[in-house]
Amino acid sequence: MESNRLKHLYVEELKDLYSAESQMVKALPKMIKAATSEDLRAGFTEHLEQTKGHVSRLEEIFKALGESPKGKKCKGMEGLIKEGGEMIEEDPAPEELDAGLISAAQRVEHYEIAGYGCVSTYAKLLGEDEAESLLRETLEEEKKTDAKLTQLAENINLAAAGSEEEEEEENRMARKAKTARA
Repeated sequence: MESNRLKHLYVEELKDLYSAESQMVKALPKMIKAATSEDLRAGFTEHLEQTKGHVSRLEEIFKALGESPKGKKCKGMEGLIKEGGEMIEEDPAPEELDAGLISAAQRVEHYEIAGYGCVSTYAKLLGEDEAESLLRETLEEEKKTDAKLTQLAENINLAAAGSEEEEEEENRMARKAKTARA
């Protein structure tokens, strides 16, 4: 692949990530508000601040390239955020909501990890050493966030499973009582 074609792809992918991160800066406050777990809210709050830093790093890279970060809407992130929003609107039980928020957030993290992995490789191939360093820093933060979400999920998913079991037991007892009355 010619260097100028790779550079074009690199810039386009950076614009996609810039759009994705900008969308997350707007979406995370809604996730913070919806979360019922204090630990999950704290994790989302921390990641919101990190995400603002990701946007700043991307702006720094664009400035060094003499390019504008604007002009592209990340449809992948738009879809992931929409799915997360739909789950919030369904108004599930608190434990189920938190488990669903973690699932939505991890999909976002995996999407971002893939994107940052690609652009950091492009930066390396293009000799963009400073950009590569910034992109790898962001990549590592995204991986750490994913790992933290996995840790949170261990307890929250158990709580969601427990609430489902309780609900099933209540339904079984109600059916049993109804059958006994009949």
